Amino acid sequence: MRSMLTLALALVATQASAVSNLPDFTELVERSSPAVVNIEATRSAQTSRRSGPSQDELPEFFRRFFGEPGMPMPPRDSVSGGSGFIISADGEVLTNHHVIDGADTVIVRLPDRREYEAEVIGSDPQSDVALLRIDATGLPTLPLGDSRTLRAGQWVIAIGSPFGFLENTVTAGIVSGTGRQSRMQGQNYVPFIQTDVAINRGNSGGPLLNVDGEVVGINSQIFSNSGGFMGVSFAIPMDVAMNAARQLRETGEVRRGQLGVLVQQVTRELARELGMQRSIGALVANVEPDSAAAKAGVRRGDVIVAFNGVEVSSSGDLPPMVGNIAPDTEVRITVLRDGRERELRATLGTAAGQASATPPRRAGAEAAPAETGPLGLAVEELSAEDRAGMGLGSGEGVRITAVTGDSARRAQIRPGDVLLMVGQADVGSVADVRRRTGELEAGDTVMVLVRSGDGQTRFVTLTVDADR
Repeated sequence: MRSMLTLALALVATQASAVSNLPDFTELVERSSPAVVNIEATRSAQTSRRSGPSQDELPEFFRRFFGEPGMPMPPRDSVSGGSGFIISADGEVLTNHHVIDGADTVIVRLPDRREYEAEVIGSDPQSDVALLRIDATGLPTLPLGDSRTLRAGQWVIAIGSPFGFLENTVTAGIVSGTGRQSRMQGQNYVPFIQTDVAINRGNSGGPLLNVDGEVVGINSQIFSNSGGFMGVSFAIPMDVAMNAARQLRETGEVRRGQLGVLVQQVTRELARELGMQRSIGALVANVEPDSAAAKAGVRRGDVIVAFNGVEVSSSGDLPPMVGNIAPDTEVRITVLRDGRERELRATLGTAAGQASATPPRRAGAEAAPAETGPLGLAVEELSAEDRAGMGLGSGEGVRITAVTGDSARRAQIRPGDVLLMVGQADVGSVADVRRRTGELEAGDTVMVLVRSGDGQTRFVTLTVDADR
């Protein structure tokens, strides 16, 4: 009996100790909250009508609330909310681009109930950062931390205005990972911080704080199938955000370095074909003519394994590494080529909107010719006019006119695509393809580079079918 009592007391003591070791964020929240603001963005009825859903597209609940389809509705302004935080005592406020995007009026509300109409100094959709200014001085501010030192497992706190609450709400959790890539279009330059902190609609633009009360990120996105929080949220690292804010303050826009390469992940199959021991780096699928990469000597088929001395673990690592460096800066690129590492030097260009040439499809291209070769691909020559229309150089690529191989079909190669490389060699004629594939036998694998009908260029591995 005594031993059982002793054990029970020990368990209680252990639980009490565990609870006492949990962090207490009371002082941190009291100190930080005055600098966290509520943001209201109003878009005119004309803007809302152009961008919003039609009456027929509204769910049944909203049809009942606003009236049946076909009934006249008075014009309404669209109002949305978010969060932000003060970074300078003279009125600079950071928030998300998507919080104020398209707004005619932006109102900033402080926790002490003061309200100001904000001026949008600048806004950058690619980093999802917006810099505002309000006409006030002596404001409370948040200290900025170094997001580059964050590690998985560290405690972090979010403060913001979820669901339009005027009062700040506090949630806490841990860092789940860093350097995450977003599936949102145009967000390739942000190595997101992933956390399990509860973030909901209205928290966007609010600060993510470390246990010292320093801002390490701007809460930006959640991963959700329902629209509500599901345990996965993303924040923009402060080094990325402040780089964008500085440029917005100085020039009103954000300029990013551009290398001029299209890269893809090195899969296990591609690593084997390239003779690599590990599936790391960014495989160069295309090099833009006259780009920084082209001038530095980067080639298709190279694997970029380091940038400015920092290892490139995956293809997603490279865009933020490059984009966060100013144009006209000289950088070092380490590439793996023919089993050897080479260091190249490049002077970055300026990132702009990406355009891709779509290979034209000829009428009747779906018809299979007699010979498809060991890879199950039939090819034909490209004319000089075809190549010019696709942005290809002289003697570059052949058109795929039929796909009969199982491996090629699984790789989603289609008639009309352009074959650019077989193995690590360029092909520019049907004869080139025959030379590169002539000695392949059933079961052999080979890496090929294909430009698809939507203009995307990618490496895939193909296996020779047993019946070929």
